[in-house]
Amino acid sequence: MSAAPELAIIDYGMGNLRSVLRAWEQVGAKARIVQDKADAAKADALVFPGQGAIVDCMRLLSSTGFDKAIRDWISADRPFFGICLGEQALFEYSEEGDCACLGVFEGRVKRFRLPPQFKVPHMGWNNVNFVPGDPVSAAFEGISRQFYFVHSYYTEPRDEAIVWGRSEYGGTRFASAVRRGRCYATQFHPEKSQADGLALYRAFLDTL
Repeated sequence: MSAAPELAIIDYGMGNLRSVLRAWEQVGAKARIVQDKADAAKADALVFPGQGAIVDCMRLLSSTGFDKAIRDWISADRPFFGICLGEQALFEYSEEGDCACLGVFEGRVKRFRLPPQFKVPHMGWNNVNFVPGDPVSAAFEGISRQFYFVHSYYTEPRDEAIVWGRSEYGGTRFASAVRRGRCYATQFHPEKSQADGLALYRAFLDTL
């Protein structure tokens, strides 16, 4: 692979695209925002950023055809990175809007139900403990690092083997990152997580 892998950042009508683009460029990727499935197919890796409501996300993915493109990409074990809503959408179902999702992973997305002293959405810095043995998070193994979160819902995978990182908020322990093959996704925002977030992106690039 070249020194500057080409990343396609999906523009399906939602997501903090510019900050994601700048972060990937900062760590050495040749990143571009794409609105066309055929254009995305030429990239070395696909990035799926997301924010907002899952119902709107799934509607826009369906209308643009990116729903099938994402499923096919991950099924082919091509490098993929999902961010925030881009992690939640990979599961079968979300309690938010009683919504069917992409079904890449078995499991569901649940709303935080917490004691009143804990605010929802969960917003701000929180620890992530990565599962040992993965090249992308190897630098963080054995160290609890802080990453930036903004979410009211969290993923509950059926298969514990796909859990890549875990966090806790208000007594609820949840999967803050998932991974299978070359598909990675985080509930937190690496692009908002300063040096550690950029280090995670850089480590992903190094696997391409």
